[in-house]
Amino acid sequence: MIKNLEINKKIWLSAAFLSLIAALVGVFNQDVYSAVLRADLLPGTISQDFVTILAAIVLLFLSLKTDQKDTKKQIVILSLLAYIFYGYGIYVIERMYNGLYLLYIAIFSLSFWALIYSLINIDKDLLKNIQAANWLRNLSAGFLIFTAFLFYFLWTSQLLPLMRTGERIDFLYSIYILDMAFVLPAILISATLVIKRNPLGLVFAPILFSKAFTLLFSVGLGSFLKPFFNQIPAPGETAFYIVLSMLFLVLMVLSLWKTRFQE
Repeated sequence: MIKNLEINKKIWLSAAFLSLIAALVGVFNQDVYSAVLRADLLPGTISQDFVTILAAIVLLFLSLKTDQKDTKKQIVILSLLAYIFYGYGIYVIERMYNGLYLLYIAIFSLSFWALIYSLINIDKDLLKNIQAANWLRNLSAGFLIFTAFLFYFLWTSQLLPLMRTGERIDFLYSIYILDMAFVLPAILISATLVIKRNPLGLVFAPILFSKAFTLLFSVGLGSFLKPFFNQIPAPGETAFYIVLSMLFLVLMVLSLWKTRFQE
């Protein structure tokens, strides 16, 4: 699916290797977060590092094993790059000025440009052969639109009080920036492409579903890990994020399984 594959593979491997190093350091030397992070946010950060380790290992494996005709593998690769971009975007925007901060910037930048370079190298001739049933198109577009409007509503409702008072929060503001500036517009664009029967929408949809799965799962895992950090867990919160992440996983699997990428 992606042209100039050898160049792309080198970039993918670099992003995977750097993110694996950063995440391993975070998990095995949690003191790197002590001066830059509130204690109640540590479980979520460590859980994100755990998920990043798994994502980086899968990215390394797929980057080595994929070839020109492995369309679905390449879509999963782009999904993992999107997760890494978002995850380290949080670290960069939240100004986590520890000894790894320059590495965070490098990963954030590399994963972003890796995505851009991969997307502009998608073989347009192959796109013409992508097919999916109407029910899958409708399900994908409907859920993408629902997700976008849900999180626009949630984040806007949280931002309006801050805008009225001028309060500046110290943590988690990166979520608003990344979601409202990058992710949610991408979701709406993808939904529009699916509705207009543009085959590129069928490529973007599983990428976004996968990104949502990995991120939400890491949030749910973070809530589950709270007792290990002498914090009180919130079972309802854990269940909500895990169930929602599983829903996105099902949508991703359905998108890859039922979409025909004819070579």
